[in-house]
Amino acid sequence: MDYLNAFWVGGVICALVQILLDRTKLLPGRVMVLLVCSGAVLSALGLYQPLIDYAGAGASVPLLGFGSLLWNGMKEAIDRDGFLGLFTGGFTACAAGVSAALIFSYLASLVFRPKTKK
Repeated sequence: MDYLNAFWVGGVICALVQILLDRTKLLPGRVMVLLVCSGAVLSALGLYQPLIDYAGAGASVPLLGFGSLLWNGMKEAIDRDGFLGLFTGGFTACAAGVSAALIFSYLASLVFRPKTKK
């Protein structure tokens, strides 16, 4: 049942974002920023963690989950380090995921032949 919940919640999030992209003139970069900020705000209000607990990766993998991760890291760092945690918490919380994305994308570029569009 966990897989099913992750699948349908992640699918609904992705479908809503696709509708947002299709129905508005917002550029994809702005939509991505909107999703990260929305995830942080929903986490600050305590609304996103119950969805992560219910759907697991279906809610934590999309960009909303990245915003939630940044918020939670910042909140923990502020509790631990005070004001300085405001600036360091988000970076330490997402460092492993960002590093993995950079390393795996570099390895993929070695395996495949990336080309620029003409």
